[in-house]
Amino acid sequence: MKKIAFFDAKPYDRIWFDKWNKSAGGKRFQIKYLENKLTADTVDLAHGSDAVVAFVNDTLNREVIGHLQELGIRVVGMRCTGYNNIDLHAAKGKLTILRVPNYSPYAVAEHAMALLLAINRKVHRAYIRTRDYNFSLSGLTGFDLNQKTVGVIGTGQIGRVFVKICKGFGMNVLAYDPYPVQGLDVEYTDLNRLFRESKIISLHCPLTEQNRHMINEESLKKMQKGTILINTSRGALVDSRALLNALQKKHVGGAGLDVYEEETSVFFEDCSNEIVTDDVLSLLIALPNVILTSHQAYLTQEALSCIAKTTLDNLECFFEGKELKNRIEDAAPL
Repeated sequence: MKKIAFFDAKPYDRIWFDKWNKSAGGKRFQIKYLENKLTADTVDLAHGSDAVVAFVNDTLNREVIGHLQELGIRVVGMRCTGYNNIDLHAAKGKLTILRVPNYSPYAVAEHAMALLLAINRKVHRAYIRTRDYNFSLSGLTGFDLNQKTVGVIGTGQIGRVFVKICKGFGMNVLAYDPYPVQGLDVEYTDLNRLFRESKIISLHCPLTEQNRHMINEESLKKMQKGTILINTSRGALVDSRALLNALQKKHVGGAGLDVYEEETSVFFEDCSNEIVTDDVLSLLIALPNVILTSHQAYLTQEALSCIAKTTLDNLECFFEGKELKNRIEDAAPL
């Protein structure tokens, strides 16, 4: 039986991986669940394993990849879609990297809308007030979403579901994507116009070197006063300090963030008894017009089930020599 070192394991991961690891004859794999994130300091915990399962905030740089190769590991199963945390150049010819290309676009798109609704209608503030029996409505005024223009950056599966949700609210949709989808009921435009005309901007694109900090001081200045920014994609799409400055100057009206560019050391962890030294993160959380969730947009039963099944199926295909439909080709063996 092949052995898997499963890094950054959480209780909700184990439920679904244990379920899909069952087979008619027992178990498909022997899984060693590790609470540690995969880093250069923890990679040796994979000793004796045949494969590694990793997640979005695990580190797969040149050093870690080299150690995995030394341990005789030939395959990494990413239990996520994005792979910006992997040095693909270092992995090429050394490791086969498999991923989950999609799980539930509804999960992420619905969370993006939840953030927008909560920010706009001040639901988070109303909840805190009523817990103290304060039923005042002062400061809780929002605006109708109907007929407002939303700018959707990225029209992959998640972006398209978000567009459909916005259409259900009667919103006008502008979209930007380097690869427009034919037949999608949106008006594609350039980023400059999208920034100028959108009351709400929602990010639904992967992180690349080309779009890192696409939301920056310059692009924020192009947005109309009071714009709401939603990010459920990758934290580094947004220059966090520039966003903080725009929020403090009251140019940006609010932000719903499920991701943060320096999230690796804090997201998915309980830091309630620690002093968080990231000043930008602390100030963002303190603002009344910011809701920050801890990379939970994907966290539905349907998505977790699909992620577990696809990850284990990917590894089974690798070990049985079957076609690897979900291989990251940039890291394919030479």
